[in-house]
Amino acid sequence: MAKDIYHDSVKEALKLEGWTITHDPYPIKIGNVRMFIDLGAEQVIAAEKENQKIAIEIKSFVDDSAISAFHEAVGQYDNYQIALEDEEPERILYLAIPLSVYNSFFQEPFIQKVILKKHIKLIIFDINSTRLKWKN
Repeated sequence: MAKDIYHDSVKEALKLEGWTITHDPYPIKIGNVRMFIDLGAEQVIAAEKENQKIAIEIKSFVDDSAISAFHEAVGQYDNYQIALEDEEPERILYLAIPLSVYNSFFQEPFIQKVILKKHIKLIIFDINSTRLKWKN
């Protein structure tokens, strides 16, 4: 199982934001089907004294065809979302993408429509910094 080229960068940015990486990768098994989401993380919310749990699928979109990479990412996101509903429904799934991809390809009206209709939550990372933007 190959890691995305930005895997470690996203992982380190999450740590800097106070997240504890709990899984790398996050395994899910439904029946005989095994899947691996790139990362699982938790953060203690002091005011609520409870943990917030997330799972992150990281995509670089460095392939020649952005739409093919998008199809793959959306398909994985859908499958992982359904699996998490059964295994750990409190864990929130995010798709992590580079800022350059968000500012270009993800601004296309069709892509925006898919993101909205499928309720895809995004983490946007800048490959030149450790800052993350969260889009729910």
